[in-house]
Amino acid sequence: MASIKNLKKDINYTLGDIIEECYLWELENPEAETVKSQQIIDEAIVAFDGLLDKVNAKDVENKKTHFKAISVELEEKVKALIGKVNEL
Repeated sequence: MASIKNLKKDINYTLGDIIEECYLWELENPEAETVKSQQIIDEAIVAFDGLLDKVNAKDVENKKTHFKAISVELEEKVKALIGKVNEL
């Protein structure tokens, strides 16, 4: 991993893109129920907050493995959220 700054950007951009996709879906489908898309947005926000809390944690023994684990967790959460967006 290049830096903590890049990891924070990755978290912000990827989860922001998912939220944007939900909003675009809502605009393209004005008659559809927005409950599922709002749930996806809420999940993305919770994931964002949780991942940034982990990134900003100060009591980490091995920083390299800690940040690698955060990166892997981000990837897993993004894949799950993208799957839900595709089901809309």
